[in-house]
Amino acid sequence: MTHGSLLLVDDDRQVLESMADWLRDQGLQLDTATGYANALQLLQRKQYDLLLVDVRLQDGDGFDLLEQVRRSYPHTHVVLMTGYGNADSAVEALRAGAFDYLTKPLIDDELMMTLQRAFDQRRVVEENNQLRKQLDKHHAMDSIVGQDPRMLRVFDMVSSVADTKATVLITGESGTGKSMIARTIHRQSSRAGKPFIEVACGALPENLLESELFGHVAGSFTGATGDKVGKFMQANGGTIFLDEIGTSSPAMQVKLLRVLQELEFEQVGGAKTFKVDVRVILATNEDLSEAVAEGRFRQDLYYRINVINVELPALRQRHSDVPLLAQTFLAELREDTNREVRAFSDEALLALEAYPWPGNIRELQNVVERAVLLGKGEVITVGDLPREIAGGPTLSISRAGSRTLKEALEEPERQIILDVLESNNWNRNATADSLGVNRTTLYKKMKKLGLEDGKYAIN
Repeated sequence: MTHGSLLLVDDDRQVLESMADWLRDQGLQLDTATGYANALQLLQRKQYDLLLVDVRLQDGDGFDLLEQVRRSYPHTHVVLMTGYGNADSAVEALRAGAFDYLTKPLIDDELMMTLQRAFDQRRVVEENNQLRKQLDKHHAMDSIVGQDPRMLRVFDMVSSVADTKATVLITGESGTGKSMIARTIHRQSSRAGKPFIEVACGALPENLLESELFGHVAGSFTGATGDKVGKFMQANGGTIFLDEIGTSSPAMQVKLLRVLQELEFEQVGGAKTFKVDVRVILATNEDLSEAVAEGRFRQDLYYRINVINVELPALRQRHSDVPLLAQTFLAELREDTNREVRAFSDEALLALEAYPWPGNIRELQNVVERAVLLGKGEVITVGDLPREIAGGPTLSISRAGSRTLKEALEEPERQIILDVLESNNWNRNATADSLGVNRTTLYKKMKKLGLEDGKYAIN
């Protein structure tokens, strides 16, 4: 028989002990509870695959316990049993979420078949969850595009820290993809099946931010007509992402420091202390060390959140990724908008790569969307780009001097390969792996792009 964790609940001690002994003789490991309250105590200390519960209990009934389990422990099955069963109560039990409803006196074979089915279904669900987590981890990086060595280092760091409890601080200019990196960290962690809650701290005044994060009780301030569950409680078991953390007030910084250290808080206007299991990721486009020096950010909080720092490069620092990002956005937009735009002209790609992108990836995405929606042909040309960007190709070609367009277009590819070679100490195998190509392809490209002449010490 498939084994699992079982909790047997019955307030008749003689029946409870007799059933427990028989089930143990069948090879099952189980705990026993003498009533509703005792069962809840055990559930708070241990996770069970299955509860076998008598409907009539002195301090409640099996339906009450079923409702509590469905709300707080949704992955646990409940089988109800009663000596006073009828068809209506059986239908009621199944509608309420019971796995099965058995009538006493229990038939041995029927009971064992029910337990077997419950354990088998629980095992299949768990296997599916594990498979989904593995697939999520495998594909977590798919939404992040980049071959620049700076981004490859970011990918390595994300993979290294994702499945830890360490607090992560993501820094970088606005529009560099901090929220996407935070979601990737969450999806690659063991918390992937739990909530990911994002809070834009800079978008709310302090009094509302405190309520948003920690919740409030009814009557705590004008307009608080009912209790509210805060974001930290909503993220329990998962990840909370606090964006624009540098904008938080000194008073809020004190509260955040306590939550990060103790994972405890009180609701606004409340006295009850809540404890949560939450992984915290924060982000800012400010220089927090400078903010500390100026007295705008608490030093102790800065040291507490700066455990792991993932620093995202600006798009102008990874210009070789611009064509790849543009093509990715084009493919997504073509699918979403049903437009027939299929590519960029060479001149358009040169213009995009030459532009400094003060708005970073977000600005590039907006430019590509504009070109797709307003463009008239199947190929996006320089004329489809905003005026400030359309001047880019002329600048790029003038810098190329007497080189042909083909040679100018090869330069970004050459720079990518050179950067990755240098980051891997010119190890060709490692470089091929980093670039996602086989060694033969890499050798041909190196030769074609002049990376094997005497100026480079390739081992």
